[in-house]
Amino acid sequence: MANGLLTYVAIPLCTIGPLLALFIPFLWRLVGSSLGWYLRRKTDGRRCHILEVVEADERKYRDSNKGAKGRKEEKEEWETFNNNNNNNNNTEATTGTSDGKVNDNDWDGIVGFFHPFCNAGGGGERVLWAAIRATQKRWPKAKCVVYTGDHDVSKEAILSRVEHRFNIHLHPPTVNFLYLSTRRWVLASTWPYFTLAGQSFGSLIMAWDAFSLLVPDIFVDTMGYAFALGFSRFLFRDVPTAAYVHYPTISTDMLESLDPASAVGTQGVNAGRGTGAKGHAKKIYWQLFARLYSLMGVSVDVVMTNSTWTQAHIEKLWGPVRNLTGAVPGIASKVNPIAVVYPPVAVEELEQEIEVSPESEKRREKVLLYIAQFRPEKNHQLIVQAFAEFLKSGSEAAREAKLVLVGSVRDDYDSKRVYKLRLLVNELHIKDRVEFHLDASWPDILEWLRRASVGVNGMWNEHFGIGVVEYQAAGLISVVHDSGGPKLDIVVEVDGEPTGFHATASEEFAAGFEKALSLPNPYAVRLRARKSAKRFTEEEFARRWIEQLEKCVAMKAVEKPKSRQ
Repeated sequence: MANGLLTYVAIPLCTIGPLLALFIPFLWRLVGSSLGWYLRRKTDGRRCHILEVVEADERKYRDSNKGAKGRKEEKEEWETFNNNNNNNNNTEATTGTSDGKVNDNDWDGIVGFFHPFCNAGGGGERVLWAAIRATQKRWPKAKCVVYTGDHDVSKEAILSRVEHRFNIHLHPPTVNFLYLSTRRWVLASTWPYFTLAGQSFGSLIMAWDAFSLLVPDIFVDTMGYAFALGFSRFLFRDVPTAAYVHYPTISTDMLESLDPASAVGTQGVNAGRGTGAKGHAKKIYWQLFARLYSLMGVSVDVVMTNSTWTQAHIEKLWGPVRNLTGAVPGIASKVNPIAVVYPPVAVEELEQEIEVSPESEKRREKVLLYIAQFRPEKNHQLIVQAFAEFLKSGSEAAREAKLVLVGSVRDDYDSKRVYKLRLLVNELHIKDRVEFHLDASWPDILEWLRRASVGVNGMWNEHFGIGVVEYQAAGLISVVHDSGGPKLDIVVEVDGEPTGFHATASEEFAAGFEKALSLPNPYAVRLRARKSAKRFTEEEFARRWIEQLEKCVAMKAVEKPKSRQ
């Protein structure tokens, strides 16, 4: 019996095992390549059509703007941008070098931007449009295709909104939109249970939808759908991929926050929920998902993050896999470290609109301004409680101080949240010292930025904090949560002096309010804050974005000479 088992089971398994280990990866690549070949054949017609449309639109655009002053100024601006960029950053890429780089000035490929909610009008969309503008200016012949689920909006309407909402002017002929029919699969409402896994699976469905419309030369995700990037690598091993990560889908802090005994067990919307049978199951589910998410990192050629905080967490999750030598052939993860590319903020506009001078200092009021959507993670309750403690101190700084909460209300849940905040204000007996301004217009926000003295942010682990940068650009002294982007990147020392204050608990925020309104020379702090904000301009974003995307373009540009050999 023992000899029979050895002869007919153990020996064949020992023989077949190594063969399977070699064959299964080969079969996996074969399936992916076959599907990729099928999608390329299927979408060749649409690719040709898009190229023809771009060429025709380019001719019409030139003819309609012939001799126009605006067109001339635009052309001069683009030429200046290209010249500056080439001289400062791209000498090798534009002239050719001995180390093998090729001339890519005339690169005319298709860059696919995966951004299913491109018409939302938020900070993530500002990144998308600023990235497209920078790409257009660096590679004027390149075509930018946006995969979106906004079926009810035309190209003209989207570009008009971009211009009016963000003051970003794109070159219309080389921007095209392909409309996805599967966006519902990534909505949280579609997955009431196992939401993280469900949305990630949904992103695979949506990615297949996108590639069924067009296979790009470079695939860029600007919304955080890491599994779509992994799917792209599975299908098209010769398509470089890039990711702009606003925040990791799951982070080590999220996992730790489930444990009420951990250092962050009281922070975040899932704080302390890892107890009991249900909590234990949730912890196991998150840990398994984190491992799957980590594997996606190896599929991305170029990774950009919006802050040092995000970079550190992506490094923890993706770094170990990306650094495995030879893990996936053709991936330059060792060459391309995870980079920080700060999102673009309208710093110049705020500098023009809001005066910071000894004269404007006289017009500042004792207003603490918190601009944020009324979402649970923004932690308005913490700020209200801290403000009440600050008023109880009875200090000179607290006299006539006022808290102003400005933010948008998205749905009934936000409305109920505002109602509860109003109840809290009444219970704390500070009703006459707190104002709510819901869905305020941009001119109204600018007016509050002119009047206020202090800018407040209460969110734990804010991934970046565009609103905090806007505080600084407007000359406000910031009191922010001692975590995330506001701590590590924004409210930092300038010339060895502070630009604001950090806090965690309500009493620390109250102390921060006291310090901010008691400074002997607040004008000097405002100037430092404004100087700090200059690190986050649209121009600086464009420079860093191009620096990273050039790596993808170089990968594609090298293919052409190779294919002719």
